Amino acid sequence: MNAQAMWEAMSFLSEYGLLLDQDKLEEWTLLFEPQAEYKVCSRENEEMGLPAALMWCDNRDMLSDRIQSYRNVNEHNFHWARHVIGLPQVLQDSAHQLHFQASYSLFQTNLEGMSRLFSVGRYDFVCSRTPAGLRLLQATVIADTGLVKTLLAAPI
Repeated sequence: MNAQAMWEAMSFLSEYGLLLDQDKLEEWTLLFEPQAEYKVCSRENEEMGLPAALMWCDNRDMLSDRIQSYRNVNEHNFHWARHVIGLPQVLQDSAHQLHFQASYSLFQTNLEGMSRLFSVGRYDFVCSRTPAGLRLLQATVIADTGLVKTLLAAPI
């Protein structure tokens, strides 16, 4: 196990989760390469090789459009998010890319102060190594369940 790769993955996951939790979604999109893919799918569909996704964007511009829609068009449950992300497992480490997975739990707290568990699953991230740090080439969020009690408006 390469300690440097583990540190890079942990630092990236920390930044990823904090940007989402602090509602810095426009900055969050900058963690992606221009032609990156972001997909949220259920564990069942992923294990069965089924293509249906709960959310899918095939480039950073689509992610930015999704964020603008979230900010200006969609009606959704207003909440604060809190990600709890486990330690990553590095799957592949090369000079140009890093592939790793990590478990996550996503809690939401509504305006009345009630918290609930919104989603649990794992991240499967393939990142390129750039002078600015890791940037996502492929981000797959594999939720343990495909059931979403409310609109999946914000990224996980």
